[in-house]
Amino acid sequence: MAEPTMYHGPGGPSRYAPIAEHGLIGDLQTVALVDTRGTVDWYCCPSFDAPSVFAAILDADRGGCFELTSIAPARTKQFYFPDTNVLITRFFTEDGVGEIQDFMPVCDVGEVDRHRLIRRVMCVRGTIPFRARVAPRFGYGTRPHTVRAQGRTALFESDALSMALTSTVPLESDDRDVWADFKLSQGECAVFALDRVGGEITQRGCPHAEAEQEFTATVAYWRRWLSSSRYRGRWREMVHRSALTLKLLTYAPTGAIVAAPTTSLPERIGGARNWDYRYLWVRDAAFAVYALLRLGFTEEAEAFMTFLSERVDLRDDGPSGPLQIMYGIDGRTDLPEFELPHLEGHRRSAPVRVGNAAATQLQLDIYGALIDSMYLYDKWGKPLPSCAWDAVCSLVDWVCGNWDQPDEGVWETRGGRKNFLYSRLMCWVAIERAIRMANRRGLPADLLRWRECRDAIYRRIMLRGWSDRRRAFVQHEDGDVLDAAILMMPLAKFIAPTDPKWLSTLDALTLDLVSDSLVYRYDPQASPDGLTGEEGTFSICSFWYVEALTRAGRLDEARLAFEKMLTYANHLGLYAEEISHTGEQQGNFPQAFTHMALISAAFNLDRALG
Repeated sequence: MAEPTMYHGPGGPSRYAPIAEHGLIGDLQTVALVDTRGTVDWYCCPSFDAPSVFAAILDADRGGCFELTSIAPARTKQFYFPDTNVLITRFFTEDGVGEIQDFMPVCDVGEVDRHRLIRRVMCVRGTIPFRARVAPRFGYGTRPHTVRAQGRTALFESDALSMALTSTVPLESDDRDVWADFKLSQGECAVFALDRVGGEITQRGCPHAEAEQEFTATVAYWRRWLSSSRYRGRWREMVHRSALTLKLLTYAPTGAIVAAPTTSLPERIGGARNWDYRYLWVRDAAFAVYALLRLGFTEEAEAFMTFLSERVDLRDDGPSGPLQIMYGIDGRTDLPEFELPHLEGHRRSAPVRVGNAAATQLQLDIYGALIDSMYLYDKWGKPLPSCAWDAVCSLVDWVCGNWDQPDEGVWETRGGRKNFLYSRLMCWVAIERAIRMANRRGLPADLLRWRECRDAIYRRIMLRGWSDRRRAFVQHEDGDVLDAAILMMPLAKFIAPTDPKWLSTLDALTLDLVSDSLVYRYDPQASPDGLTGEEGTFSICSFWYVEALTRAGRLDEARLAFEKMLTYANHLGLYAEEISHTGEQQGNFPQAFTHMALISAAFNLDRALG
């Protein structure tokens, strides 16, 4: 067998590809991460939140992977087939040039049981020797499996999942893995297809002609989807890549949008801030809907609204209010958090977690994010139906009665509830946007009560959210700690972007939390969050900062900060959650929040520049 692939990063040689050294493919039900050496080291089947089949990104020994690479020493480059989510990895050797085309065909919404990962490798110049190795480790590496190999096919069977590999080259196997060594000359190609199957090895095949048809259909799907974009401004390539990424994070059968398709990628190497993001956060999904609506994509917004209306009981006044802050992609509410101690974590950053205990937190800001997205859908998409307006009224009535509660806040702190300014701000947004809808469309509403509550929140923020000592709005009432979430104040139209109080706040945030355009969420030393360890700068906050500068009329600063942020993207234009002090991507990858904020910042900066 081959020696393990070593990657060279800031910390020296490692068996783990850096988080940024990955591309993403998917079929709108799940995704796979492919590193720059051609290895699939993350893949859950049949859905985003299913147990992993390949998880070498979390444990190089026990996680499992699908390697496909040049045996000869090679330089590699990776890019997306233009305007698609088809990933190309190229190998440059002394004797030739080859490439892998990785993609997952997008099936009709009803085909929830069909999942196919196609890897087509070809030699475009000279001659190149390749090696493939398929080493699944089902159930996060806990489920044993058997292998039945027959010539150019193999069936991997575990108690919960079976997958068939078909190949156009002969395969070898042992009791767990399958591999092949082969050489391709110019113009030749080989195809590997990994399918979820019902148990029969002969169910699927993937000869060259079928692979070509699937490739053509997948390219056509993504280009057809992207053609609906109305964005024609600057940074179009980055904006469209972000849109394509947000679409990949959509679970088509229900319309749910996951916060990220991975779990436990560390916010700091060696740290413990590792979380499972493979669920629908109401806040994140609502912001993603806003970004897609900005570009002209309305179907995703409609699907998200349907998800909430069909799967969320708005009459259920639970501990977190009528909405949970997050749901499973199928709408389930129970997301117990537990650890997988047998996995060492990415670059030994344990623990690896599945589930998320934050699901039971009270985070009042989600109501503003949701109702704002409903307001924009009503304005830019289709008018809300009567049942949706009834839901809005129920939510706003609840907000009017509960906006002054302390909560865990937007950053899901585990250090106790506080009276966070951002939560107050978004409660104001929830009521204000609902009032706008009622007035514009003449819809029935308790406008007198709504206006009284809206105004009470405004006065409370201006009185108790302002620190005379800091000359700034602060993280929570009667405190002095700054928080980057406050950047949303002018973006949400709560305060004029040139108001003297806001400009003073912007200067204070720049001094305390901004590091060369990169923005920290807050200082955990000054505001303990109940968690250990440090974290990097938060990329969504950096794009919020760009937009706040833009709205304040500081366009030169905004454009420079935006261009700097673009340099922190990976080679494909993808972002994780955070950026380390050395400029490395940290946290789950790619992060919907970050790409949503990029779209919004680009849209508003481009419009301001004229």
